[in-house]
Amino acid sequence: MKDLPLWGRIQSCLGKKLFLIAGPCVMESYELMLEVGQAMRDLCERLGVLYIFKSSYDKANRTSINSFRGPGLEKGLQWLSDLKQELGVPVLTDVHSPHEARIAGEVCDVIQIPAFLCRQTDILVAAARTGRVVNIKKGQFMAPWDMDKVVEKVKISGNDQVIITERGTTFGYNNLVVDMRAIAIMKSFGVPVVFDATHSVQQPGGLGTCSGGDSRYAPVLARAAVAAGADGVFMEVHPAPEKALCDGPNSLRLEDVPGCLEELVAIFEVIRKVQ
Repeated sequence: MKDLPLWGRIQSCLGKKLFLIAGPCVMESYELMLEVGQAMRDLCERLGVLYIFKSSYDKANRTSINSFRGPGLEKGLQWLSDLKQELGVPVLTDVHSPHEARIAGEVCDVIQIPAFLCRQTDILVAAARTGRVVNIKKGQFMAPWDMDKVVEKVKISGNDQVIITERGTTFGYNNLVVDMRAIAIMKSFGVPVVFDATHSVQQPGGLGTCSGGDSRYAPVLARAAVAAGADGVFMEVHPAPEKALCDGPNSLRLEDVPGCLEELVAIFEVIRKVQ
């Protein structure tokens, strides 16, 4: 399967195996990326899970202007290129403008559209034209049935390699809720659907100058999502979430991921057998 292009590998997983998108929220250092990426790669190889490394070179939508944003486009893409070569894994990052999409497409295997930008036509079209897989985060403000128009924008632009990621819906102030119906609804569009376990337990702006969250419930929601039919899972992972420079409260601790992923694979296998 490793000889196939990434989209072919993802397609070959559907209904048969889980796939995982995971890594540190933001690129704090290349050493951190390598530590998390290598551990996740080895775990996924042991469990037979397709792994895609994720990290952001710029967190452009942080709560405070003083928040750490990352190393920037040029250095971040160089780190992703180096990691891709060193670990032999596909890489994903999010982009915030059509210009960034075009440049990131020269390095990344997956271009991710942030939830807040999921309706922005120009960035969707630019991502589509890179020829890379496009992962679109469903906006916290979006109904799942409205995401079909978002998918259509990418496909009409000449790219059928589309994934949708569910990451929770705004539920009052500083809170999110997950409607598991969204997974079945969005799968009806004929594209893979991923569940973002860690952003779904985020509390946007909940700590005043930054977002809060409660990572204890990320495995709970991930188990429910896989049981509901999610094709893949997205999670942000850090060796020491309490020291993370972004999204620490909702990130999973690296040492806790093996047990969580083993459970998800087991649930996926049960669901696959009864379908």
